[in-house]
Amino acid sequence: MKPAHSLSLLASFALAVAACGGSPEPAPAVPDVPAQPAQPAPETPAAPAAPAEPAPEAAATPEGGSSAPAAAAPVTVEVPIEARTKSKLKGSATFAEVDGGVKVTVNVSGAPKGKIAVHVHETGDCSAPDAKSAGAHYNPDNHQHGLPDASAHHLGDLGNIEVKADGTGTHEIVAKGASLKQGAPNSFLGRAIIVHEKQDDGSQPAGNAGGRIGCGVIGQSK
Repeated sequence: MKPAHSLSLLASFALAVAACGGSPEPAPAVPDVPAQPAQPAPETPAAPAAPAEPAPEAAATPEGGSSAPAAAAPVTVEVPIEARTKSKLKGSATFAEVDGGVKVTVNVSGAPKGKIAVHVHETGDCSAPDAKSAGAHYNPDNHQHGLPDASAHHLGDLGNIEVKADGTGTHEIVAKGASLKQGAPNSFLGRAIIVHEKQDDGSQPAGNAGGRIGCGVIGQSK
């Protein structure tokens, strides 16, 4: 056993340590550091939208952008030819505007063999049995009568149809200077086409072509 005075010394030492604050000091507190806010990720700039393609412009057209009008169809008139002067003739004629005049195509049947005259007459009237209601040859320029290739001739002088032995014939000619315009001074509209019984020989005043065996009124254009 330790002596009593040693125990006293130990007790005194312990009291002294306690009085002097001999217990271990706590660790200094770490000051609070405010938390740094999270930095947002840098934004990636959006790719610019592709510009909308402009609508294609209409193709340029002449005269300020308006479409050119379609060319007008050629004027054509079809005419039936009826028998006159107790003949047996039947036929038809087609009139069509062309550059520089009117193309006339005549077809006949039941006609006398050989050459027979065909003319445009001034009046569109086939009511008379002999077709004299159609008047004289159409002659707006007051020329002498003649065949179509003569230097002077009526505008209505169309020459001769060549008729075969079977009584059929076709004739085609361009009447230069004629038209199919309503009211024009050189128009065949409102006139009559006359087929004669004989050949037009080019003589005055009307070619000595004999009676009128066929007649048709040149009506409105189609």
